[in-house]
Amino acid sequence: MRLATVAGLPAIAPGTSYGTPALQVQGKMFVRIKEAGILVVMCALEEKAMLMELAPEFYFETDHYKGWPAMLVRLDVIGDPDLTQRLIAAWRQKAPKRLAASFEASSISRP
Repeated sequence: MRLATVAGLPAIAPGTSYGTPALQVQGKMFVRIKEAGILVVMCALEEKAMLMELAPEFYFETDHYKGWPAMLVRLDVIGDPDLTQRLIAAWRQKAPKRLAASFEASSISRP
């Protein structure tokens, strides 16, 4: 939650998904804890394949997530800047279009 808050993501709220802690944007889950040290982060399938190929030390999937727009993230090796970017991308995927557009506009005006 800390990184999502620092990134300035609006309309986020804690929740649960599959019995584990999650973050939601207007009721839609965009990230959740899978197990200790592993996050499930929503992402576009095209982006998922590219990221897993470029940074397999951070990103991976199990058979359960094949063909699904989510990937697994190893928290013990990913740094805050990379994780923040993944959280922003996951939030954008699930946020309503108007909310995402207002976030984009406010991001451009930030120094």
